[in-house]
This record gives sequence, C-alpha cells and structure tokens, in this order.
Amino acid sequence: MGWLHKQPSHYTPVLLIHPPIAKPSEPPAGLAKLSGALAASGVHHALLDANIEGMLHLIHTDNGCTDTWTRRSSRNASRNLTLLRSRNGYSDFSRYQRAVADTNRLLQKSVTDEFRVTLADYADRSLSPLKSSDLLLAAEYPERNPFYTYFSNRLRSMVDDFSDTGVVGISLSYLSQALCSFSIIGLLRREYPGLKIVLGGSLVTSWMSNPAWKNPFEGLVDMVVSGPGERPLLSLLGVAPKEGAEAFSFDGLPLDKYLAPGIVLPYSASTGCYWRRCSFCPEKSEGAQYAAARPTDVITDLEALSQRHRPALLHLVDNALSPALLATIAANQIRTPWYGFARLSAHLADVDFCRTLRDSRCVMLKVGLESGDQSVLDALDKGVNLELASRALAALKGAGIGTYVYLLFGTPEEQRPAATRTLDFVVRHSEYIDFLNLAIFNLPAYCQEAKTLDAKSFYEGDLSLYADFVHPAGWGRRQVRAFLDRDFRKHPAIRPILLRQPPFFTSNHAPFFMMNRQ
Repeated sequence: MGWLHKQPSHYTPVLLIHPPIAKPSEPPAGLAKLSGALAASGVHHALLDANIEGMLHLIHTDNGCTDTWTRRSSRNASRNLTLLRSRNGYSDFSRYQRAVADTNRLLQKSVTDEFRVTLADYADRSLSPLKSSDLLLAAEYPERNPFYTYFSNRLRSMVDDFSDTGVVGISLSYLSQALCSFSIIGLLRREYPGLKIVLGGSLVTSWMSNPAWKNPFEGLVDMVVSGPGERPLLSLLGVAPKEGAEAFSFDGLPLDKYLAPGIVLPYSASTGCYWRRCSFCPEKSEGAQYAAARPTDVITDLEALSQRHRPALLHLVDNALSPALLATIAANQIRTPWYGFARLSAHLADVDFCRTLRDSRCVMLKVGLESGDQSVLDALDKGVNLELASRALAALKGAGIGTYVYLLFGTPEEQRPAATRTLDFVVRHSEYIDFLNLAIFNLPAYCQEAKTLDAKSFYEGDLSLYADFVHPAGWGRRQVRAFLDRDFRKHPAIRPILLRQPPFFTSNHAPFFMMNRQ
C-alpha cells in the first residue's frame, strides 16, 4: 500500500484509517469518498484498512489452542479464506457456513477471554465503548488491545514515511470500532506527538448530535468532525475543495483481500434520507439534511468505477435509494450487478418497472417493511401501505430480484396483536421474502418523541445513543423477545427464511446467494 499522488500540489501528508471491527467483505465507503476528494485537490495521502489487515493478522497468528475445532480451523485457514473469496464458495450453503464458522473461530481464539473478537463485532470485558472515560483508558494503554502487535508495526511503517508532521484521520462509523480507534489514537499520540489527529465518521456524528455534547477528547484528538468530512479535512490542510469532485477512489485499498467472491465497491449517491418523516428517526433527531448527487452523475461514477476495477458487485449504501435514482439506473442498464436499500413505494409495485430494474443488474433490494400492521405504520409515519407492499414484494420476486426484509418490533405504537398481524403478513408473503432482519426497537435518546415516554437509562455511559422506556401498553423488550423466540422464529413458514441468513455477514453476502440461484 503506497502513498497516492506522490507529486501533488499540496505536500502535507495525510493517512486515513479504517479501524477494526467491521464486516470485512468490502472496502470502507467513507475512506473512498475522502480519498476521492483529497485526490482531486492533489493532497498527498495514503489509506489503511486496519480492519481487514488486522483480522487477517489475527487469523494467521498461532494461538496455541489444541482443541479439535481450533486445530481444524487453523489447518484449513487459507483454504477457507480462498473459499470465501470464490464464487463457487457460495454454491453450497453448508460448506459456506463451515468456512465462516472456522474463520470466526480463529478470531475468537486469537484473543484472551477478556476480549470478544468476531467477524462482525469487538468487545472488551473491562472497557465500554459507551463511556468516554473508558475510551481514554484504551488510548492510555494501547498495548492492551489484541491488535496492538499489528497496529504498532503497521503504523510505524507508514507514519515513519512522513515523520510526525502529517495528519491522520480516523473514520469511526460503528460502535464495534470505538475501542480499537482509541487504541490507535493513543499509540499515535504517544509515538508521534506532532501528528494532527482528526476523528470523524457516522458514530462521531451521532455523539456530537447530543444536545449536551462537550468534547471529552480534547488534548488527545485535534479535531472531531460531524457529518461529511471532506470539506473540514481540506480546510484543516488549507486546501480549497474542488467543486464537483465527489467521485470515490478505491486506489490504495487492498481490494483482493476482502472476504467476498470478487471486488465489492460501496457507493453512496446521497447523504441523509429523502423521506425523513419516520417517528423516532435518528437521522431526523440528529438534524441530518438530505443531499443527493444528480442521478446522471451517479451513473457516470458507477460506470467509471466498474471499468476501472471490474467489481463483482456494487453496494449502494444510501439510507434509501430515491425513486428518481432507481428510475435512472433502470433506464441506463448499468453493467455491474448491484444492490441497495429502497422504500416500498409505488414504483416497486409496478411489475414492468421491476423487470426493467432487474435488467439493470439489480440482484437484491433491502426493504424496510417494519410492521405488518397498518395502524402501527401510520402512527410511525412510515409511509408504507401494506396493500402496496404486498404487490411490491410479489413484483420483485416475479422479476427475479431478491428481497431482504427488515422488521421492527416493540415500538411504542405496537402491542402484541399488532405483532401477531406482522407474523401473519410475513407468513402470507413468505414465498416472496428471501431474507429477514428482525430487530427490537431501541429508543433514540435525543429524539423529540422520547419526551413523551417514560424513558430511563438503557446502556450506562455518557456516549450512549439509546434509552430504555416503559412501554405504554406493557409490550416491553422481555415480552417482545419471548414472542419472537416462541412464536415468530419457530413458525414453519418463517424458520426456513431465517436459516438462509449468512452468519456474521448477513446482507453483505446475501446478494451472492441470490446471484447463484439465478
């Protein structure tokens, strides 16, 4: 991984880091977007995906375990990684499951019992990512982190190239990355005190949306950034942004290392959500504004990325793909298979439109049904009509587009009869549903609607984003969990759908199983 733009117009070097742990199936969209902006302005920079590199380091580390499962996993480590990177590896689900389980086993057994490291999560039994004081402890004692050996060697090899006069940006998007992010920050601050350290990403944006936010990381981090980081980073460097330079750049990322059968390129055509009306929406409570690129420019970008990298799949990571963008994609027939999240709106209930969308290489859509009870949907202002949703699911299935349906249980508007109607709706439409995501409602701590509920502490910590609440009808988390375990998951029409869920990788690998069915 070398430095990009070695003879740039601007010489302050920048290192952008994607920390562990996030699903290692594709490169980080945030770094690619930042890299595109820096490249357009001629800024000398490099990218480090410490997530995939750190995971592979742990997977290939001799953990000294002698139990049969771990020894088998270690013996087959390279074979399993090759399988997860091959299209044939997704033709037999049981073989795929075994490869994932063995790979995950090596991660778990590479660390002591004090930590939990998986293909999708990271936990430390001594420190909480919800407490700023614990994040500061992670920075003070970076050698405690199980990735420390990898971090220390890899970061020295890169930062020594520009001494301690550059800028390091940490992209912190998920809670599972927080403790590792601060271990990296602590290591850098200790060994390279002259570095400027910038912390951004979607999780940081959420922290900063707290009305009572006071930066607890002053003295450790030079700048914290809320929202898109391109302009703040360029401003710190004293560089004017180049207008219209929004293209993603994946140069410098290890595209052949990710655990997917071919290159997967994430791409966002918008920030925020075009609907932005749902009750309890974190986007709304954080004040995130919707901004979208012109659909024709998106097509141009996707075609350019496809020609440059020959990806196996494009992942459109927008909160919701707008009808205008879907229509433009359908009309232009892009050549690379793709998937993304879309609302169940009228155009998806049109059989002919869905067929055109399938001809544009759409292999799967993630759709937020949320509830099978119309009164709940209306009360939450979801903008979903169940009769239309029924037609959309049938139209998508008829066109050969996979569906990954999201359901949300335990909202303040739901009671057990409504949850039972959701169960009934899913059973009636089970032939049209390829995958299911079941979630129990978490109350965003700072949303306006929280003021109308009897809220209480949920997760201890000053950085917690959610609160617990007393359900108005007694349909609390314990009751919801029992319903899901005893009634929903065990239903004979639903259980086979849930058993199709790719372990750990979930929706990131689901499109490949759809592609193998076609």
